Amino acid sequence: MKRESFGSRIGFILVSAGCAIGIGNVWKFPYMVGQNGGGLFVLLYMLFLVILGIPVLTMELAVGRAGRGSPVKAYRVLEPEGSHWHVFGHVALLGNYLLMMYYTTVAGWMVAYCIKFLTGAFDTIAMEDTGTVFGELLASPAQMTGYMVIIVLLGFLVCLGGVRQGLERVTMVMMILLLALILVLAAHSLTLPGASGGMAFYLVPDIEKARIAGFGRVITSAMNQAFFTLSIGIGAMAIFGSYMSKEFPLTGEAIQICALDTLVAVVSGVIIFPACFSYGVEPDKGPSLIFITLPRVFIGMSGGRIWGTLFFLFMTFASFSTVTGVFEGLISGLMDNFGFTRKKSVLINMVVVLIGSLPCALGYNILSGVHLIGQRNILDSEDFIVSNLLLPLGSLVYLLFCTTRWGWGAEKYLDECNQGRGIKMARKLIPFFRYVIPILVLIILIQGLIPAE
Repeated sequence: MKRESFGSRIGFILVSAGCAIGIGNVWKFPYMVGQNGGGLFVLLYMLFLVILGIPVLTMELAVGRAGRGSPVKAYRVLEPEGSHWHVFGHVALLGNYLLMMYYTTVAGWMVAYCIKFLTGAFDTIAMEDTGTVFGELLASPAQMTGYMVIIVLLGFLVCLGGVRQGLERVTMVMMILLLALILVLAAHSLTLPGASGGMAFYLVPDIEKARIAGFGRVITSAMNQAFFTLSIGIGAMAIFGSYMSKEFPLTGEAIQICALDTLVAVVSGVIIFPACFSYGVEPDKGPSLIFITLPRVFIGMSGGRIWGTLFFLFMTFASFSTVTGVFEGLISGLMDNFGFTRKKSVLINMVVVLIGSLPCALGYNILSGVHLIGQRNILDSEDFIVSNLLLPLGSLVYLLFCTTRWGWGAEKYLDECNQGRGIKMARKLIPFFRYVIPILVLIILIQGLIPAE
């Protein structure tokens, strides 16, 4: 069976960036900036994105493009005879399933809030009661399950159309709308009274604030965020690599994906920080920033119903682009490993993801008494496994596979990475990739396993 491919270069870049651009860009990045002293964190984040994120992204794309398949198949094609690197492909596939078992629930929250703002549900809510709205959503099995099911069904419906007619076509439209929405929202935030204070906190490096937060914490947090924002390590990007042409080198493609991902993360801060400062809301309140703090801002804002609807529509696009991207990886995995048709693979995966997502959707109500890893609830336990274990471990495997003689090797990686016309990966960087980046990834892995104070 001939492997599908993207219809255009821009289609590949937008789909890949759409998979990387997710809730973490808008949800996690701004509050990480808020907790770590502002502008210095942003500068460090960009630095680590260049020296850590882009190289590992090129490796995952290279394995996918050279192996022309999902991680298991790609590793089998490229691994030295007698080795078993393909085992990590199975781990990556399981990691994608686990990711979708909780990400679909969180994506459902975005749809729920978009509908609530659109229908005026927040019009009669006092600013101090936004936490109650979120609590009622979590406590409702019907709402939690219903919105999750909508995300799963729509996501697999998109993928049923194939790479070009389904995933690429829909994601390109969503990404164009997402970028338009985020620019409109940012422009509006900059017109709010007190916006300059928010922008100064956000983008002006403040050594004293970094000292208070702790320089070590600021550096490692920036490194963590730069690493996790691209969702590298569990094979999602390798899938898109397998659909690529060899017309362009992978370094330039990785830079463009990172640039779009970073644009959304940075402009999200332009939306959030001026609004928070304008309405006297602390910008470092963690994940509750999106569902409790920002709705308070929208309620107090002129035209807040419209701005709230647009913001959560943007969040819906950001989360749904990740869902469809990872779903495509699951579908490709079954097609490659078992020879299933796309339709059969879609139906099997849809059932598996729907059933697998139920514990998380019910984890705040019917199953609220269930606590797993370190007394975390179901969602946080699943996220811990993916974010703190599978992503860094998977990235470490890609690094070793692409730079050591026990794997594919640096020469073959460079040959694949540099095919085509455009920006090439310099050969002199291989020692840095081989010896320094693995240490940085190990630091991320170890730090992620240390219990938070």
